[in-house]
Amino acid sequence: MSRSTHKQPQRVAVVGAGMVGLSTAWFLQEAGVEVTVLDRSGVAAGSSWGNAGWLTSSLAAPLPEPGVLKYGLRAMFSPSSALYIPPTADPRMLKWLAQFARNCTSARWNKAMQGMLPLIEGALTAFDALEDGGVSARTQSADPLTAAFRTAKDSQGLLGEFAHLRSTGRPVDYEILDGADARNCEPVLADEITRVVRFHGERFIDPAQYVGAIADSVRARGGLIAKGADVRTIRPTASGVMVEGEEYDAVVLAHGAWINRLARQAGVRQVVQAGRGYSFTVKMNQLPAGPVYFTKQKLVCTPLGDRARIAGTMEFRDVSAPMDPRRIDSLVTQARALLKGAQLDDRQDEWVGARPCTADGLPLIGAGSNSRVYVAGGHGMWGIFLGPVSGRLLAEQIVTGQRPDALRAVAPLR
Repeated sequence: MSRSTHKQPQRVAVVGAGMVGLSTAWFLQEAGVEVTVLDRSGVAAGSSWGNAGWLTSSLAAPLPEPGVLKYGLRAMFSPSSALYIPPTADPRMLKWLAQFARNCTSARWNKAMQGMLPLIEGALTAFDALEDGGVSARTQSADPLTAAFRTAKDSQGLLGEFAHLRSTGRPVDYEILDGADARNCEPVLADEITRVVRFHGERFIDPAQYVGAIADSVRARGGLIAKGADVRTIRPTASGVMVEGEEYDAVVLAHGAWINRLARQAGVRQVVQAGRGYSFTVKMNQLPAGPVYFTKQKLVCTPLGDRARIAGTMEFRDVSAPMDPRRIDSLVTQARALLKGAQLDDRQDEWVGARPCTADGLPLIGAGSNSRVYVAGGHGMWGIFLGPVSGRLLAEQIVTGQRPDALRAVAPLR
């Protein structure tokens, strides 16, 4: 549809009240659109809630990278591994896993990285726009963000990634500390840590608090947020789209790992698989000065208020499967060996959330086969970080009828 024939929608429904959906709703309101947000559970009830909350340009990357296959098939089928694939006969998941494996090559990862770059480059600016526009929450400086290693050799993978980023025009500001300097820079680190890489210029948030603040702003500007809305069908009409018995000018599908059913109705063939992460919060004798990342173990620790959130793991499993306590136990075991002063026997907020993952590692952002139905999902581990910029760019497309160049590589019908 050309700009000259495009009519700006006046009323838009957004399915999903997480970071992506609410950001899209907020930026639509900036353009004068009336929004209704529908969610089956409520604000930040999915993968937004227990997320580590990192806004890290230096680490954001497509999930299917060559190192995943090097991790080893035996490890992937162990419940205590960082990446866990439970035995399954589900043909849809097996097909997705095969497609994911095919994308774990340097050439495909580099192509996906180039497609993701425009989103990464605009991510923090989108957070600034939210805060300048009235969202009360604030991003926090993660300076420094500390990556910790038992040995110098263990850090080679991360440093290699930084070298690659530098070659693509994305230099990372970091410093390396060894021995006693490494341990003393962050007192929560275990004595066996002998190297840290501290990088600067990153941020983090309390994700549930921040998403809640966006929801408050959406409501304050006249938007409606309805929970208990388990949207199962969308029906295009001559003048709009029927959603939950009401007609809107357009609809945005932004409900995370539950998106498959409605996305298929919009002509999207890409499957979104739940990549489930686990977390909990604990008291610590001393909170870390900033976020800490144990890259080899895929374990993170983020200070949130007077507690620390410990998070990690990637579990490819059905989106509605119950929490697997073995995954929490694995996090506890790793944290006990890597952190000092964490009161791990007094855990709160144990949580599992389904990150929406695509097989090629790129999100799905843009119009479906019907120009009134839009998709915003599949961000994998980076929905918190890339949610606002995704919502900003998608709102621009919905309002103007023109796809921003930054969304070219992430088109849902690719």
